[in-house]
Amino acid sequence: MSADNEPAPSDVAAFRRDPAEVMRLARMGSSHPTRLSFLRQLVRRITAEGWRFDRPVWDIDATGVGRAVYRMTGPDGSLSLVAFAHDLPPEQRSDRVIATAWDATFALYDGTPDAADLDRLAANVPLQEAGRVTPRELSLSRANRSVRLFDHVVARLAAGQQPNAQMVRETAYLMRTTAVYGAGKFGAADRAMIAGRPALSAPFQAEMLSVWLIRAFTVDLVEHLAQARGGEVAVRLDTELRRDLGVGNSTGLGMAPFLVRHPVLLNNWVMVREEALARVRAQDHAADKAIAGFRTALAAAVRNADDWQSAHPIQAARLDELRTGLARIETHVAQDWDTDTAHPWDALWLWGQANVPLEAQEALLAAMLEPHGDLIDDLGCRMQADEATQFGIDGTMRIADLRALLQHSYGWAIGIDYDIPEHCARFWYISEEKLEPRLGERFEEDGAARELPLDTGRRAADLWTALQDEAGDAPVARFLLAHPEHRLMVRRAQIAARHPFAEIRDNLIDAQMLPIDLLRCKLAFFGATRFDPRSDRWVRISLFQGAPYPDDPDCQTAP
Repeated sequence: MSADNEPAPSDVAAFRRDPAEVMRLARMGSSHPTRLSFLRQLVRRITAEGWRFDRPVWDIDATGVGRAVYRMTGPDGSLSLVAFAHDLPPEQRSDRVIATAWDATFALYDGTPDAADLDRLAANVPLQEAGRVTPRELSLSRANRSVRLFDHVVARLAAGQQPNAQMVRETAYLMRTTAVYGAGKFGAADRAMIAGRPALSAPFQAEMLSVWLIRAFTVDLVEHLAQARGGEVAVRLDTELRRDLGVGNSTGLGMAPFLVRHPVLLNNWVMVREEALARVRAQDHAADKAIAGFRTALAAAVRNADDWQSAHPIQAARLDELRTGLARIETHVAQDWDTDTAHPWDALWLWGQANVPLEAQEALLAAMLEPHGDLIDDLGCRMQADEATQFGIDGTMRIADLRALLQHSYGWAIGIDYDIPEHCARFWYISEEKLEPRLGERFEEDGAARELPLDTGRRAADLWTALQDEAGDAPVARFLLAHPEHRLMVRRAQIAARHPFAEIRDNLIDAQMLPIDLLRCKLAFFGATRFDPRSDRWVRISLFQGAPYPDDPDCQTAP
């Protein structure tokens, strides 16, 4: 787009969505990845900075067992994925977090590992939680084969044939990770150790780089096995089919509380996306290049929705809504969208809000952002957060002002009667076995005495009640001296006043709450596609589908 079409900041404000609309779980659970997603930011940086790729170690035998090293070298040095391939009996293959063996295990090493490093990692990485790594490692992960597609691809390539294209598109990955740990887990480098490095400063860049390199490993592995089986007859995977493959991921409740525990980070993620949408809507005209790019993105969304499969009744219904809504958008864009009117992108957005369901509205958002990189990509640097600076409580605040904050940000919660069992049916806790967050049924299971403080709505209502008899001009510090149990909620309320997208505006212990909405929101910011819930508490996805590979020449021109 041209520079003269960029709206002034004062003009953008009128086009921003209300946090009370954006931060509802139903809408958050309809999120789609955008060009601001973390994996897209990673690929753009690699492209812009001309990172170099090589594979200095490939020691995998004919059965697919061994080790490999994938190295990316950029302006700040090298990062290496160390991969271990295992011979896993089928009966041991499980996506559950309690699994103790996997088809492949990985660590992202800071630099280039030597022989001693590889031996140390070989003794620990395959054990995952039972092993230990060091601050030289930035992530720890594991993956299992998508057996039906993995075996099909190997067999077809070994026979000199390409795999079934529809089967590749529908499954969309050869392996799926069951965990990608970072940020200090099991001895790995803490986030603070890498946050100042430009290549890793955006959220989850080490984890995204790990998954991107795992994707390359999965394709190399099937081609290696096909070569071992088929010899001279074997062929390599077709370039387009290769591009259709991502990395799967199985994610459960362990990820869900993250958005509650990191309110400032959540605010920054959502605020950046909303600012991007507002900038696009605020443009006074639509450039021809942007219109063409939008039409291409919309067509891609339609193709993705057609290939996207889910047997889960909730997602199946949402997929029907998505396909129907995208069809309506396509018809409207082709027949009725007046691109010559004032603020045509805003007109399109308002039409979508009035005429298509949430799934399609959020898909429309992603398609509208796609052709506007020159306008919005600079926002990506705002998605990190130093949350420690927001931890302090302003004890000088007056009670009357605190009440006003609660009414503004938690009005949705104050009127709920939490004595009704339906409104407090669940409780969040930490599993003793796996040290992972879990969700219990309050009136059916033990453990509520160890409930995690993720019930923000109920805590806001309790704080509101406790403030009713306090003098309006009294300082908050005096109140907290007498009622220290409300410190957490006072802090959250003050954070929400400064960060309008910090709080999920739904009851997270309600009987009807869907944890997969929390999962999908976070995973969409990662860049995940093909959300396929297997229950209301865990989901399978695909990452990097359609993206270039590290050794692709066109990685130098990735969008």
